[in-house]
Amino acid sequence: MRKQNEAVLGYLPDERPTFWKLLLYAIQQVIVMFPATITVALITGFQVSTTIFASGLATICFVFITGKKIPMYYGSSFSYLSAIAGLVAAQGYAKINGILPVEAIKIAQFGIIASGLVSIAAGVIVKFAGRNVIEKILPATITGSIAMVIGLTLAGNALSDAAPVFTAPANYALGSGWVWVVSLVTLLSTIFFSKYLKGFLGQLPLLLGAAVGCLAAAVIYWVGGADYNLFRALPPEALAASAWKLGEGSIFALPAFSMPKVSWVAVAAIMPIAIATIPESTAHIYQLDVYVNDLSEKKGRGDFGLANLLHRNLIGDGLCDMITGVIGGPAGTNYGENISTMAITKVFSIPVMIAAAIIAMLVSCFTPLIQVIYGIPTAVIGGLEMYLFGAIAAQGIAIMIDKKVDMFSAKNIAVIATIIVIGVGGQYAFGGSIPFFGINVPCIAGAAIFGIVINLLLSIGKKGAPVSE
Repeated sequence: MRKQNEAVLGYLPDERPTFWKLLLYAIQQVIVMFPATITVALITGFQVSTTIFASGLATICFVFITGKKIPMYYGSSFSYLSAIAGLVAAQGYAKINGILPVEAIKIAQFGIIASGLVSIAAGVIVKFAGRNVIEKILPATITGSIAMVIGLTLAGNALSDAAPVFTAPANYALGSGWVWVVSLVTLLSTIFFSKYLKGFLGQLPLLLGAAVGCLAAAVIYWVGGADYNLFRALPPEALAASAWKLGEGSIFALPAFSMPKVSWVAVAAIMPIAIATIPESTAHIYQLDVYVNDLSEKKGRGDFGLANLLHRNLIGDGLCDMITGVIGGPAGTNYGENISTMAITKVFSIPVMIAAAIIAMLVSCFTPLIQVIYGIPTAVIGGLEMYLFGAIAAQGIAIMIDKKVDMFSAKNIAVIATIIVIGVGGQYAFGGSIPFFGINVPCIAGAAIFGIVINLLLSIGKKGAPVSE
């Protein structure tokens, strides 16, 4: 049995790779989380370095809050974008050179801290009432569909990143389809690496794919000159408000931390959005449970039991929102991109997550490191996203297969169909927020709520029967 276990490639949450393997796995996780986390900072106007530092700090805290059992990376959430934008606009603030005034960030911080209470309350309910309660409200038909919606609603982002020249011509001098060469080289090399590389290298497909994509971009730049440069430069405003700099900050600059300012308006605007992250977070833990159990069974260790830790996951989410809110980072969630990376590479090691978090915190303080990672061409990131976001959607299907959802049930089809149409349709028809009686409902939140209501209505009169048929 021992030799058989050793032959199985992959690391369970309580297993630790050797130092150099661990370091490379961690760097791969940082590269995967970086684009979305940076994008949230740029869209909201929060400080880039503070956002990166907050993601690393929250990840480390999440690991220890959950008893070093759940391997997830905590990054900035897109769910709160419209709420934060609406709040700061209503308060009369606007971004200056892409960055919000400190006073605006402080007000938003208070709402972010309050939002953490929602997830904590959900986790406490699950803890004392049992996992069956949440599974009646959020069966596999809902969590699986929400996972699919998360991946599918990000598909547009993946393609716009894969060919940024066509969506943001003012930022790119490249006037031909060569940008597709970079994104497709990245995508195809990543797929081939994950399929055909064996052993240690087979667990680094995204890191190697990004390297090949950067090499392709470098060759195009070298042959075509400045007009074909896809590498990016970090905006100087991103480091302007650092707490402390070594010299001019070209080497070392502490992130710009800020303390929250009491604002009940911010609580009203931001706190309700946390309701939308509960189905998302629940879907993530079930996704992870499926893939970790698959590896665990191959290693002869049976059910690893991550789904039983749903309450810890929700409480950890809430506490991490509070942690990021205290220091000046945006609200967050555990990242589907990082879960997809683990599913593809079979590396679920907790020490890897801790190392990734430490690297992120170091990157946030050392300007050259931020510039290097930020400088990765958007087309390269898009190539990775085409794989990762699709994998997130595929994991939703895996949840329903694992839970043996009856796909011939009229009720189940109704729940799945409406969630997907509202979630995906809301993204493409209304840009992510559906107008409803004067309020803008985030499409994922709207899809989840509608799915929950339909599922409960169609379950009336079926006492004792499972909610998901």
